[in-house]
Amino acid sequence: MIKRNWLWAALFIIPATELFGFILVSSWFGASKTLLLLISTSLIGLLMMRFEGSKVLQDSRQQMQEGRIPGRTMLDGLCIFFGGLLLIIPGFITDIIGFTLVFPLTRPLYRGFLLKWIEKKMKNGTFTYYKR
Repeated sequence: MIKRNWLWAALFIIPATELFGFILVSSWFGASKTLLLLISTSLIGLLMMRFEGSKVLQDSRQQMQEGRIPGRTMLDGLCIFFGGLLLIIPGFITDIIGFTLVFPLTRPLYRGFLLKWIEKKMKNGTFTYYKR
């Protein structure tokens, strides 16, 4: 029940804050420049996602060829994927979060959070992983 309340709150709060951000930025720059800014941040983000994603794939292939498990690299791949999804969604707040997920210098902040979340799920027994 609590998880559903968070979902409903997020479905209301995120679009409301994005609309507020759009109105605020368009009052500073004008509507046409704001739309151009949104489109350009999405395109730049998609290009960054593509570049960083290919780099992560190359790193994971190299680690697997060396016989190592690419754990950190896989978490980086998840961060890049979700960052790319956030960059596709129009809005400034989602763009900021998406850029921090895609950008290599800020990605370790999210990686640490993901590691703690996975450890917690594994200790509780609610996280299932399959080994070949």
